[in-house]
Amino acid sequence: MGSARETAVLTLAACERQGAWSDGYLKRAVRENGLDRRDAALAARLCYGVLQNKLLLDWRLARVCSMKLDKLDVRVLCGLRVGAYQLLFLDKIPPSAAVNEAVELAKRHSRNPRAAGLVNGVLRALLREEEPEIRGGDALETLSIRYSHPRWLVEEFAGLLGMEGAEALLEADNRQPPTTAQVNTLKTTAEKLAGELREAGVEVEPHPWLAGCLLLTGTGDLERLAPFQRGEFYVQDAASRLAVLAAGPRPGQRVLDCCAAPGGKSFAAAILMENRGELISCDIHPHKIKLLEAGRDRLGLSMIAPALQNAARFREDWAEGFDVVLTDVPCSGLGIIRKKPDIRYKDPGPLEGLPRVQRAILDNCARYVRPGGVLLYSTCTLLPRENGGVVDGFLEEHRSFAPEPFALPHLGEQPGRITFWPHIHGTDGFFAAKLRRKG
Repeated sequence: MGSARETAVLTLAACERQGAWSDGYLKRAVRENGLDRRDAALAARLCYGVLQNKLLLDWRLARVCSMKLDKLDVRVLCGLRVGAYQLLFLDKIPPSAAVNEAVELAKRHSRNPRAAGLVNGVLRALLREEEPEIRGGDALETLSIRYSHPRWLVEEFAGLLGMEGAEALLEADNRQPPTTAQVNTLKTTAEKLAGELREAGVEVEPHPWLAGCLLLTGTGDLERLAPFQRGEFYVQDAASRLAVLAAGPRPGQRVLDCCAAPGGKSFAAAILMENRGELISCDIHPHKIKLLEAGRDRLGLSMIAPALQNAARFREDWAEGFDVVLTDVPCSGLGIIRKKPDIRYKDPGPLEGLPRVQRAILDNCARYVRPGGVLLYSTCTLLPRENGGVVDGFLEEHRSFAPEPFALPHLGEQPGRITFWPHIHGTDGFFAAKLRRKG
């Protein structure tokens, strides 16, 4: 049976070596190692803490390590990072325990007989070192190190927001957000649900400006909670729900959600529509269709009909058949770094082809909107080339569509599109544009 620290180290090593996503690998490792709730929480804290601070940890380690970090065995390096994270960021773990466990893991997982001595020496040197001033070759590199975002990403955000705005965003990316729960108002009220969750030991705060939305901490395994099992809420960020509010589906309409999994937008639309009308929820992966069906059944949203369908492939029988079409397209995901910290380390090269894919989906799904109907385009990224750039190109070639202003709670009137920012709105980074097809 592995420990919390060992589970974190092996998860991080898999991320480095195999390009694994930390959340999926960690869940499997926690299950396989039989960790209890407390150890599972520590493994997650160590794993995500290292990913949030990896560049800073490496900068600190490089100052006291006699070897170049990229020459170390990946498990030894990940063990050093986990040890350094505990020493620099966690005050409830005794330094001696952090060092000793890192040394034992090096003995167990490295073939190099000197690895354990190196780990011991490096972490003890880190303990002795006075906290240095973080300084890179220029202001961008300093931000890159301090907030552990690759330089290319810091440059992107600084170009959009200026240095001060970029720093605020990077800092927000490294905060741990609460779980955002949307109330299934067809089954309960926000007040009743909040009371039930508090009785179950969950800390609950109403969202500061979005009705029917609760911020949860200390949930543990959400799926064990009786209100979850009864379908009284689902998890969805406020920005994603606001995008559905902008689209404005109404009871009795026919709605198509083209890239629906894991289902949040479909669930939000069905609740807005009072479970009356027709809502087809598409995904390209069969296992995600099963997730959609399970969510629909748990929430009691019988109007949702999951369908296996590629959003970029045209279906003749759907032509001009829907009042509202939602296209939440595949994207770089750079708006959800605070929830998935490893996204920041993606190779930017393959991301350059995304606008072409996004545009192909938008072009195709526009054909499903009946005259007078609404087309919603959305992403969970902050890069203009995947957001406004795609929409502007689409509008130039599709004169039958035009931007339509919409109003949102707290945020007021919007000019047909909005970008949500973690450091401004307290939501995921998210983009939504509402387009109306002329009648």
